Amino acid sequence: MKSVYKPKEIRNQISEERVRRLNFRAITDRSYVLYWMQSSQRLEYNFALEYAILKANKLNKPLMVFFGIAPLFLEGNLRHYSFMLEGLQETRDLLQNIGVKMVVLAESPDKGAIELSKDACLTVVDKGYLRPLRKWYSFVAENVNCPLIQVEDNVVVPVETASGKEEYSARTLRAKIANKIPFFLFELVITEPNRDSLDLEFDSLDLKDIAGIISALRIDDSVCKTERFRGGTSEASKRLEIFLEDKLPEYADLRNDPSVDYQSMLSPYLHFGQISPVHIALKVVGAQASISAKEAYLEELIVRRELAVNYVHYNSNYDRFAGLPEWAKRTLLSHKNDPREYLYSLIEFENAETHDPIWNAAQNEMRLTGKMHGYMRMYWGKKIIEWSESPEDAFNTALYLNNKYELDGRDPNGFAGVAWCFGKHDRPWKERPIFGSVRYMSENGLRRKFDIDNYVTRIGRV
Repeated sequence: MKSVYKPKEIRNQISEERVRRLNFRAITDRSYVLYWMQSSQRLEYNFALEYAILKANKLNKPLMVFFGIAPLFLEGNLRHYSFMLEGLQETRDLLQNIGVKMVVLAESPDKGAIELSKDACLTVVDKGYLRPLRKWYSFVAENVNCPLIQVEDNVVVPVETASGKEEYSARTLRAKIANKIPFFLFELVITEPNRDSLDLEFDSLDLKDIAGIISALRIDDSVCKTERFRGGTSEASKRLEIFLEDKLPEYADLRNDPSVDYQSMLSPYLHFGQISPVHIALKVVGAQASISAKEAYLEELIVRRELAVNYVHYNSNYDRFAGLPEWAKRTLLSHKNDPREYLYSLIEFENAETHDPIWNAAQNEMRLTGKMHGYMRMYWGKKIIEWSESPEDAFNTALYLNNKYELDGRDPNGFAGVAWCFGKHDRPWKERPIFGSVRYMSENGLRRKFDIDNYVTRIGRV
């Protein structure tokens, strides 16, 4: 990873590896260039936006940005939509400051993109990795009469440049991307559009009325908005600066300790594309901290996070028990009928009603704040395996709870994080009841490493 700390060069251009044509329609002489913003809900270090501006300037056309709000997207609820809409408010205002109109519609993004592309010379879209987004891209590519060009900008190394197949572990991916990372780390300054699009007449949702939008969309309001996090790039930037100044110097030693607060808290903002991993990496590279601290964080931000992207990109069963490694499925199923000392229903898990105050604290942290400490999420998932009737039930329970309550759930990190508890990206360990050769975690292990009672007390005050 040491090559990460010295980017090969500083430049302001789009790496060709980030760009992919999704169809081969000809550019036409129409009213504007359209940027279909979906996964990159920001201006800073938005390579798709920069690409769209450059194309619009070359064609001497105005640029318009479209965002579609899909109701009921991947179990999204009030917590997720409120956070996203707070970020979109800021993004709309920043786009307006550079003369770009943003149209936000309460309809399926693919249908909205097709409709607005009727008057577009070409359409640019950013890249997400989950199954529904990929279906949207394919549908739009087939049904627009202009080019659809995708720019991948929510990873440091584009997923297919990093590897052409599903990787076994962090070790195998790390070996492939270590020398590629520096070529994708460079500063990006968004170009000013040549032409203003603010006078274009299009209906759009009033982003000042978040409550009204959520009500009209009939969003599930059973999970309340979290007070710990507010959406938006400016909020993400504040958290990044706090992390760099106060936490990064001790990150290598304290990142896994749930009794203290040394995580960056940036994963919700990465999930919604409100901050760029390239931007974060460059800030870490230039921070006042030891090489070991920087390496530890960049390992998580780049290798581990992009291993998760690799998983959902190449494994069509990323959200199912069937997507686990064969050895893990085999060993878990061979112990399916082992006696369990404790068994809990989904409702008991959801309400943190187990016998274990540590597990309950972890569940409550996620349920009440929208973010669980990363190390505790591992323990949390392992115990769901131990206290469920079957490994399949455990997988479904863990994924359901993670997607429902985590602001950074419902994305590659969330799916890979749950799958890791069941053996994904890990190796076989000593055989034991219920788990077989899948890694086990215990309360005693937590107590040997951390002041775990302090964590339980702290969460009790949330």
